[in-house]
Amino acid sequence: MQRKRVLILTSEFPPQPGGIGTHAYQLAHHLQEASHTVTVIADERSDSGVEEAKFDNTLIFKVQRIVKRRLRVLMYFKRLCLLFKYLPSNEIVIASGKFPLWVVAFASLFYKRQYMAVLHGSEVNFTQSLLNRSIRVSLQRFTTLVAVSHFTKSLVQDHHDAVVVIPNGIPVRQFEAQAILPKDLKGYPKLITVGNVTERKGQLNVIRQLPELIKAYPELHYHCVGLPTQRDAFEAEASLLGVLEHVSFHGRVSDMELRSFLNESDIFVMLSSPTSTGDVEGFGIAILEANAMGLPAIGALGCGIEDAIEDFKSGRLIAYDDLVAFKTSIEELITQNARYKENARSWALKHDWAVIVNRYIAVFEK
Repeated sequence: MQRKRVLILTSEFPPQPGGIGTHAYQLAHHLQEASHTVTVIADERSDSGVEEAKFDNTLIFKVQRIVKRRLRVLMYFKRLCLLFKYLPSNEIVIASGKFPLWVVAFASLFYKRQYMAVLHGSEVNFTQSLLNRSIRVSLQRFTTLVAVSHFTKSLVQDHHDAVVVIPNGIPVRQFEAQAILPKDLKGYPKLITVGNVTERKGQLNVIRQLPELIKAYPELHYHCVGLPTQRDAFEAEASLLGVLEHVSFHGRVSDMELRSFLNESDIFVMLSSPTSTGDVEGFGIAILEANAMGLPAIGALGCGIEDAIEDFKSGRLIAYDDLVAFKTSIEELITQNARYKENARSWALKHDWAVIVNRYIAVFEK
């Protein structure tokens, strides 16, 4: 196809963690590798900006950062300024994340371009009616809506005909090439969740079921890797339940350390559940990353995780609070480990970004 100039406005971007940012980075990288010209507009999220500057210098595409400010309104204004600066010279504009949807929808009133919104889940599931309505109005300004899962698509039924489902992807080669450092993780079986320690990611749902699971597996240990946002509250709950010695919070780790954690774990777990504000798991990239290293997963029904796990093959799908199903799934994945490991790797290969990016390019061509 003809080379395109693509502008991506995203609410998250590496090196800080986050699924939306990981998606935006991989999309930008693989579009640039496919000979398109990509520019990304993203926030600085560290206090100094040094971490972002070092990261941006390694990229094959251009990144424009919005400097972190105490007054958020100044950052909002800067986003608009940068968008209007780069919009005239780009043919395709992609918005990823809540605020970018509003900003790009506004900009579309002034420039006729091909506008694409990537929908992850939470940004189209607000329980607050005014926020929800503002998003629905914004979506009408986009040429194409890409949902990262069929669950996310179901959240925008009023735009159903305009929605294309393109699942999240992972750079499979990156997981195969990384050296593994020994971690010597405790426990058997070793359960692991990778993600921000929050209500949505489901760590607390796992902790609440540990008292019964430990009766069947006395040496079981649950490892939580990711930003420790609600760590104190979750540790307090584990202490009240008498299972604190079976839980470890490791905080944010490097990419190489993450591979080591996954390599030494037995089962990946993500029992996500929606929050009172409508925050919901739209897919679960971390599940595919674990699969790429041969780690099968147990994930929650009723959210985008249903697209991230091939039930009875790469792992099991269960209700997030179904203790009986959780216990039997652990037993199944342990006793049939070889089969699940092989299927998990095969499932991850189907989601390699080298494959997924072609589906975005096909949308451009239309």
